[in-house]
Amino acid sequence: MDSIKFEKLNGVGHITLNRPDVLNSFTIPMGKEMRAALEACRDDSTVRAIYITAVGRGFCAGQDLVEATADDGPGIETIVTETYNPIVTLIREIEKPVICGVNGVAAGAGANIALACDMTFAVRSASFIQSFSNIGLIPDSGGTFTLPRLIGMQRATALMFQAEKIKAPEAEAMGMIYKCVEDDGLHVAVELAESLASRPTRGFGLTKKALNASFSNDFSAQLELEKKLQAEAANTADHNEGVSAFLEKRIPEFKGS
Repeated sequence: MDSIKFEKLNGVGHITLNRPDVLNSFTIPMGKEMRAALEACRDDSTVRAIYITAVGRGFCAGQDLVEATADDGPGIETIVTETYNPIVTLIREIEKPVICGVNGVAAGAGANIALACDMTFAVRSASFIQSFSNIGLIPDSGGTFTLPRLIGMQRATALMFQAEKIKAPEAEAMGMIYKCVEDDGLHVAVELAESLASRPTRGFGLTKKALNASFSNDFSAQLELEKKLQAEAANTADHNEGVSAFLEKRIPEFKGS
C-alpha cells in the first residue's frame, strides 16, 4: 500500500492515512487501499478492534481536488460510489470496535469518516469542518445522516451551511466526538482500542448492530431486535467465560467468539 499504512498489533488493526503532503486527502487508489485494509480487519479473527489515524499535521482534508477536477478524472459520482460510501459503510457494518484518533484538521469527507467511527478522539489542536459548501457541494460520506444525530439538526445545519471550523474541545462539548486529548495524547485512543480488543468483542459487534438498527427502527421493532441479539450473545463463548469468571472470582479471558 502506498497511501495507507496497515499493521496488526496487540489484537488491533492499525490503519494510518499516509499522504501527509496533501493533508491525507483521498484519491480513488487511496480509497481502494483503505477499503482493503478495513476488509482485512473484518475478515481476520485475530483483529478484534480497529484504530484509524493519520500521519502529518492533518487527519484528512477530504477529497483530492486535483483528481476531482481533472478533465479526464473519474467524476464526483464515481468518487463517492467507489471511495466514501464503501468506507463509511464498512466502518459502520464491521462488527468490531472502530476507534479514530484525529491528529489534525478533519475536513469534508475526512471529518465524516472520523465521525462514522464508534468512538472518536481528537487532539486539542485538531478541528472539524464541513467544508463542502465552500465549493458548492453537499456533505457526503454519511455526514447528513451522522452529524444531526450527534449534535442535533439545527446545529448540524448551521455547520454545514456556514462551513464553520470547530476545534476539538468544542466538538467534545457538543457531543460531536467522544474525547479531546492533549496534542501528544492519542496514545489513550490506542490504549482503548487494545483494551476493547481484549474484551468480549462478539458482544460489541452485536451491540453495534443494534445501535445501527436503532436509527430506523421504531421502539417495538428495536425491542424485538434486542431480544434476538441478546439470545445470540447468550450463546457466545465470551458470555460463558464471563459468567464462569464471575462465579469463580477470577479475571475473564475473552476470545471474541
